[in-house]
This record gives sequence, structure tokens and C-alpha cells, in this order.
Amino acid sequence: MRHKLTHSSSKPQKGLIEILKKHSGRDSTGTISVRHQGGRQKRYYRTIDFKRDKKDVVGKVIGIEYDPNRNSHIALIEYKDKERRYIVHPVGLKVGAQIVSGDKVEVKVGNALPLKNIPLGVEVHNIELYPGQGGKMIRGAGTAAVVIAKEQKYVHLKLPSGEVRKFLEDGMGTIGRVGNIEHKDEIVGKAGRNILRGIRPTVRGTAQNPRSHPHGGGEGRSGEGMHSKTPWGKPARGKRTRLKRKWSSVLVVKRRK
Repeated sequence: MRHKLTHSSSKPQKGLIEILKKHSGRDSTGTISVRHQGGRQKRYYRTIDFKRDKKDVVGKVIGIEYDPNRNSHIALIEYKDKERRYIVHPVGLKVGAQIVSGDKVEVKVGNALPLKNIPLGVEVHNIELYPGQGGKMIRGAGTAAVVIAKEQKYVHLKLPSGEVRKFLEDGMGTIGRVGNIEHKDEIVGKAGRNILRGIRPTVRGTAQNPRSHPHGGGEGRSGEGMHSKTPWGKPARGKRTRLKRKWSSVLVVKRRK
């Protein structure tokens, strides 16, 4: 079921789309390496301008479109030189509105500017971790970070999780909250819709044949009958299975609750 959008075109902008290859959870050998994937409908990937590097050129919103590859909507921008680009659509950005990216632009929804030039208390999204890299954080539907402090070369942002983190002051951020807030309240409705999204069924181990899963077999409805195991016989709870990586927390001011 597609979201109802006003002022949107039924087809994506040519030149800003490419075929998105289906992998169905398979690796380079063709073996399933991630289960429960497959059956997805054919999609085009929309090229999104996360960098917002077209500085000081005014753009006009000419359409708001559905994007099958993300939970937020996207806005089609036409700049004065007639170039068109997609951006993540923030709440309140309407068709006909004008936006601009630059170092000293007005603080209004849709405009992109360095974090050091954004006042305290303002909501931002599409935030760069490294200047010039392009926005990496706060891109999901309904999310926003809040500027709460500035310290030397860093700006402190409060993330949707509650975590407070330092970002380099020269990194770009876009004003506003990502749109399509009601996405989280959407009901899938039927199993077939999940299949079209590429999500295949997950079957309980206890419902399987003993040759397919360690929890399988038994008469009638029976429990696991053992310590929980993965389909490959490894402990499923308690034992750490991932390599220990030394993640740095030097930029985290306050952990999420």
C-alpha cells in the first residue's frame, strides 16, 4: 500500500534512479548467508543528495515522492541552474518552498548549514560525522537531533535515543525533523505485504523437523528440551558470538538510557 502524497509524481525523476540489485540474502558464492530474505519486488534506487554541497544556490521544491528504499519521503528539488536533486523530506517542507545550503543561510526547515552556525534548541537531521562526507545520522522517518551545547571544535547533539554525542562543528546538518512521522503507526496488514518487502517467514525451531533444527521433533507441542540453540547447534543465549571490537566512546557525552 503506497502512502498518499499530495503534489507528487507517480514516476521517479529519470537520471536520478538506478536499478537496485536483488541479493536475497546470498553471498558471493550464491549461498544464503542471511536468512529470511527474498521475494522482494523490483525497485529503483533514488539517488539522494546527502552531501548538500550545492552551496548558495536556491532550490525550489517541485515534488514530494514515496521512496520504497527508506521509511521517510523524499523531496524533488529544482535549482536555479535547472539541476534536479532528491533530498530527505522534512516536516513542514511544502511544494513551492525554497531551500538553500551554505555557511551563512537562514535557519529554516530544509536549509543545510554547518552545525556551528545552528542556534541551541534547534532540531536537525541528516548530520555529517565528518565534514564533506555527507549526512550519515538522523535520516529515518520522524527522527531529529537537538543542538544542546557548543564546546571548542565540537557541537553537542541530543539524539533520538537520548544519547548526547559530540559532532565536529564544521559538519553539515539540515534544519527540521524528518517527515512521515506516522510511519511507526502503520500496520502491515497481511503476510503477503512483508513478502513484497523482501521479508520471508521466520519459523520457530520447536515447530520444525529434528533434522532441520536442534529444537525440532517431539510429540505434540513440546518445548525446547535443552539449552536454547541456534539452527547450527551453537548456544543461542548467554555466549558472546561476535568478535570483541574496541569501539571508541570518546565522543559520547552521555549514554542512552
